[in-house]
Amino acid sequence: MSHYNWYLISAKPGQALKAQAELENQGFDTYLPQIEVEKPVRGKLTTKLEPLFPGYLFIYLSEVESNWRPIRSTRGVAKIVSFGNSPAVVPADAVAAIRAQLRGKVAESEFKADTPVTITEGPFKGLSAIFSAYDGEQRAFLLLELLGKWQRISLDLKDITSRD
Repeated sequence: MSHYNWYLISAKPGQALKAQAELENQGFDTYLPQIEVEKPVRGKLTTKLEPLFPGYLFIYLSEVESNWRPIRSTRGVAKIVSFGNSPAVVPADAVAAIRAQLRGKVAESEFKADTPVTITEGPFKGLSAIFSAYDGEQRAFLLLELLGKWQRISLDLKDITSRD
C-alpha cells in the first residue's frame, strides 16, 4: 500500500484559487483553507472569503502512485515547498485540526489517519478500509483494497465505523 501524505504548494501571488482549481481539474485532491474577512469595499463593510495562508494550499499525494510532474507546470503553482531535495510533508493531524477549527469544532476528531474502519452502508458495505483523511465536514477519504490495488474513495462519515 502506498502511503498518501499532505504536501504544501506555494502559489503564485494572488493565484491560490486558480492553482487549486487547475490541480483539481487534473484529478489532484487539494485543500485551501479559507476564512471570512470583513473589508471595506467602496465605503461599505463586506464579508468575503480569503485564504487562511495567503499563497499556500495543501495537496494530498502518494510518493509512489501519484504523478508529480504536471504539478510544477500547473497554472497558478509556483512550487512544491521542500526542505533540501525532499517535499515537505504536512502532518495529517495538522490538516485535520485546521479543518476542524475552521468548522468551529474541536480539533479532536473521531478518526485518525491510518485508522482501520468498516464500511457500514452502500456498495462497499461490510468491507474493511483504512481511514486516510477528512474530506470536508461530512465525508472521509478511505483507502480500500480492490482487485489487489489500493484505491482512494470518498464516503459519508455516517457510513463508516471504527474497527476495535
